[in-house]
Amino acid sequence: MKKIKIWYWVFTILFAGLMFFSAIPDVMVSKDAINIVTDMLGYPKYFIAFIGVAKVLGVIAILIPGFPRIKEWAYAGLFFDLIGATYSGLAKGGFQLPMLGMLVFFIPGILSYVFYHKKISTVD
Repeated sequence: MKKIKIWYWVFTILFAGLMFFSAIPDVMVSKDAINIVTDMLGYPKYFIAFIGVAKVLGVIAILIPGFPRIKEWAYAGLFFDLIGATYSGLAKGGFQLPMLGMLVFFIPGILSYVFYHKKISTVD
């Protein structure tokens, strides 16, 4: 049980950090965020702050202990963000080698989710 909790927190903190630091430029509507979201992904500018705030709220939800239903929704929302960004990048510009960098986000997210379920299914 202790190993599961440790791995859960390692992957959750890594995933939360990646998502949080990717949300900061969105919340601030920085020039880089505008370039990525509007030019590279094809979304309108008003979408940037919304998705940034949604990511921050999702990060908070996966870090706070308890609230399993909210945590499930938060994981879903964060994965929808990642899947949507990946699909939009593919649809807009086709596959490019730097898109494999999205695995940096997906892998810790998937492992966090898997260990979350292992953690809640084991008895203390």
